[in-house]
Amino acid sequence: MLLLLIRFPRRLWTLPAMAIMLAGAGYAWQGQPSLPDHPVEAVASARPLDPDLIAVREGLFGRFNFDYSYFMAADAMTRAGAPQLAATVMLGAVRKAPVDAGLWAGLGLALAEHDGDQLSPAARFAFDKAVELAPRHPGPPFFRGVALARSGDLEAARREWGSAMRLLPKEASFRDDMVRVMLKLDPGLAAAAAAGAAPPNPPVAR
Repeated sequence: MLLLLIRFPRRLWTLPAMAIMLAGAGYAWQGQPSLPDHPVEAVASARPLDPDLIAVREGLFGRFNFDYSYFMAADAMTRAGAPQLAATVMLGAVRKAPVDAGLWAGLGLALAEHDGDQLSPAARFAFDKAVELAPRHPGPPFFRGVALARSGDLEAARREWGSAMRLLPKEASFRDDMVRVMLKLDPGLAAAAAAGAAPPNPPVAR
């Protein structure tokens, strides 16, 4: 059984089961008027999970809470090479908690991954909703920056990361994790950091 093979916690088995049920119904968000339709091919290969990105997510949105359960389920689907199911898990999350900015940001990233690392209209809608719900939270712009960097739009990613760093409390314990994620995704920032030079459009707190 897939859940056993990927060592998914038994106490959370109901979440991927729900995802599979929803997926069988036809990736249900496409029928919602509020989510723009943009059918694309699913990513064929599994994406390794970045421990620094997970650490940032837990710092921004918490651990062992309602959000964490859904993020864990989506991670399991991503690890198994099933980005459509990961997106469906996050869709179920925002249906359960429609005013949770963290879950909307997670949905945006999951939809972008499902769409081959492109920001489809549905992914953009999810990120916009996250910002609308929590305009002073650093999480939505940071994760939108991750999606933009993966899509190849590094200038836009740097702008989003700059906004996130300005909103991040200076004492945040996961600040270094955020920087590591940015350096991994942005070769320009990484090269500037290695050379000790000022990075292009540096995402620093002001």
